[in-house]
Amino acid sequence: MKQAKVAITRKEHFNAAHRLHNTKWSEAKNKEVFGKCNNPNFHGHNYELEVTIVGEVDENTGYVIDTKVLSNHIQKEIIDCLDHKNLNKEVEEFKTLNPTVENIAIVIYNKLRLVINNHLEIKIKLYETPRNFVEYPC
Repeated sequence: MKQAKVAITRKEHFNAAHRLHNTKWSEAKNKEVFGKCNNPNFHGHNYELEVTIVGEVDENTGYVIDTKVLSNHIQKEIIDCLDHKNLNKEVEEFKTLNPTVENIAIVIYNKLRLVINNHLEIKIKLYETPRNFVEYPC
C-alpha cells in the first residue's frame, strides 16, 4: 500500500532591493508599466518565504525531509544569495531577468531543485508584501 504524501513547510525572511525595468522599452513605457517600482534608485521589500516540501514519510526517520537540512539549503542557496542585496546589480540571475516577485520565486525554486532530492516536490510561496504573494509551481 502506497503511503500518503505529507507537506512540511519552512518559513524564512530576507530583505532585498530591486528595480522593475525592461531594457527593451523606453523610459516612458517602463514608468507607465512599472510606476514607482521603476525608480532608478531602486526600492526594497521585506520578503517572507515559505518553502514547502511534499513527499512520503521515511519509515526510518519519520521525516519527509529533515528540517535542519531544509533550513541549511534555504540559508545557503537563497538567503545568503538574496538577503540585503540589490537584486538587479548583485544577483547574477537578475542581471538579465526582471526581478519581479514571480521571477524571484522561480529562481528560488530552481536553486532549491538542484539540492533537494528529486523524489520530493517543492512549492514556493513568496510574499513581497503582506497582501501580495506568488506561489510556484501552482
